[in-house]
Amino acid sequence: MAVFWELIKAVILGIVEGITEWLPISSTGHLILVDEFLKLEASAEFRDLFLVVVQLGAILSVVVLFWNRIWPFSAKKSKREVRGTFSLWLKIVVACIPTIVIALPFEDAIERLFYRNTITSSITVAAALIVYGVLFIVVENLNRGKAPRIGTLPALDYKTALGIGLFQVLAVIPGTSRSGATILGAILIGTSRTVAAEFTFLLAIPVMFGASFLKLIKFGLHFTGLEIAVLLTGTVVAFFVSMLAIRFLMNFVKKHDFKVFGWYRIVLGVIVLLYFLIRYGL
Repeated sequence: MAVFWELIKAVILGIVEGITEWLPISSTGHLILVDEFLKLEASAEFRDLFLVVVQLGAILSVVVLFWNRIWPFSAKKSKREVRGTFSLWLKIVVACIPTIVIALPFEDAIERLFYRNTITSSITVAAALIVYGVLFIVVENLNRGKAPRIGTLPALDYKTALGIGLFQVLAVIPGTSRSGATILGAILIGTSRTVAAEFTFLLAIPVMFGASFLKLIKFGLHFTGLEIAVLLTGTVVAFFVSMLAIRFLMNFVKKHDFKVFGWYRIVLGVIVLLYFLIRYGL
């Protein structure tokens, strides 16, 4: 029975990851909050590993959905299309540079500061949800009626890619949302909502694979049978739910702006803040 409930928890966490990884509402923030009520019966190190590695399922869905766009060696592609695919990958690499240079060297310090203390991480998540929620509403209001400078993914240049990568660094703070930071940054720089969302999805491939790989190396490969089952269950569920979430968001941004996510973040942030203030008597 204990094994069954651990797998049920993994399913729930996989669903949360699959939905929140791609919507600009913070997957890490939601997983931290869900873990507050639905803790895996495992070591703190394994829980930290799970919250990162479960993202592999989410990123694999991007690989599947965007395979034709990211795979350059297709016989169906013309030479121009192959060059375009390699150019896209170079832009993704450029966008990853700020995270590698700025965020990666301070990974341990960031984890100690924001993730080890429940009260600190919870208040940080709540504050980030509210602040970026307000920013989404403000930016969308400022951009109302303005034509984007970049309307297609091939038109996105290297300077813009680097700028989006700088915004991605903000996602080291729990509750910010990697997709939220990059989408917000891309819109501010001048891309359309569709381009912002698409580049965010593709940028996640090396970032999330890299983060999962580093976590696995740090944790080691000494898993119990239950830990393997929990990891696989959460990852598979995150994969299938992510497929639905990505398709939903791509259809959504064609007709709507991101203000609804801004309001959601603000409401959730206030609820989270009140909950932890009451619980810990702050």
